[in-house]
Amino acid sequence: MNQFTYYAPTEVIFGQGTVSKAGEAVVDAGGSNVLVIYGGGSVIKNGTLAQVTASLDAAGISYTTEGGVQPNPRLKLAQALVDKYEGKGIDFLLAVGGGSVIDTAKAVGMGLYGGSPVWDYYERKRPVTGEIPVGVVLTIAAAGSETSDSAVLTNSEICVKRGCSTPFNRPRFAIMDPELTYSLPSYQTACGVTDIMMHTMERYFAKDAGQNRMTDEIAEGLLRTVMEYGLIALEEPTNYQARSEIMWCGSLSHNDITGLGRPKDFAVHQLGHQLSAVYDLAHGASLSAMWGHWARYVCREDMARFANLGRKVLGIRCDDEERAVLATIQGFMDYWATLGMPISLSGAVGLQYDMVLKDLAKGCSYNGTRKIGSFVQLDQDDILEIYRLANV
Repeated sequence: MNQFTYYAPTEVIFGQGTVSKAGEAVVDAGGSNVLVIYGGGSVIKNGTLAQVTASLDAAGISYTTEGGVQPNPRLKLAQALVDKYEGKGIDFLLAVGGGSVIDTAKAVGMGLYGGSPVWDYYERKRPVTGEIPVGVVLTIAAAGSETSDSAVLTNSEICVKRGCSTPFNRPRFAIMDPELTYSLPSYQTACGVTDIMMHTMERYFAKDAGQNRMTDEIAEGLLRTVMEYGLIALEEPTNYQARSEIMWCGSLSHNDITGLGRPKDFAVHQLGHQLSAVYDLAHGASLSAMWGHWARYVCREDMARFANLGRKVLGIRCDDEERAVLATIQGFMDYWATLGMPISLSGAVGLQYDMVLKDLAKGCSYNGTRKIGSFVQLDQDDILEIYRLANV
């Protein structure tokens, strides 16, 4: 194993009926004046929000609720909440929802603790020195934000989506009841499975990755598990075993355990973030649309690595390494297509003119000032070529 430092302080409260423990968990975390953040009406319609507030009432906790979080969470709402609650004595943030809600809560936590504007933290103009603590009641298995150090926001005014990673972003606790995901639309379930896979694969492809056998075994096992149960969940939305396996895979995929001892790549995330910022494309769809084309562009950097993943996860057996690699890439693309996910840029947002692709590459590379990825570092020209490959 290569050297690593592992920090995963989030308490996980997992299983049926755990929503009733929200008040107790907030008290244990030191919260007394809580801002509850949620998304649309689904948590109201299915009773989740009412269960959470009942638990807070029973614990004697003062709270205020704020909804309106959208997919690809918006800077505008996060900043508005900071402005509204600054100086109001909020000492705990409780996110009731999926990754977008959690990331919004993290951004609000940064802003309430360190001051405005919130976007400064995402542009690295201001360091994150602390955060109002965040707890989570998870309703969507996808982003893994319930145990991760990252938070993503979209600045719609300039069509930019960026992440901010800091140990302060780790939630104090995550309440995870798989039954809360029963009512998810099929497409949202598929997007979640895709995101879970990608968080794992973005860590799998790295320099010197072969020196971390245990990390590889965890990653490969997670991929096999989420792929198997993803199909079952689409067929049987109320299958508890499937939903519970997917939910736990989501947390493990993004709490860093699948990438210990090696650098993250996350080039596909950066390619996808630009698509989501411009087209408001679902995060999972942006990833499935780009991965295969990124993989074909970079696979010669370590053909054995791709072939090994195909052998361990997809069961591909082929003596010819190049054929094994191509079969591996196609195998994952075929799986996402089976889930109903797009596997090309044109399939996700329609065929684009080359000038549009150039603008996407310019945005993704910050006008040519940064490279993305670590498995293979990609400059603006590389990024443009991958967008072109995906535009089929």
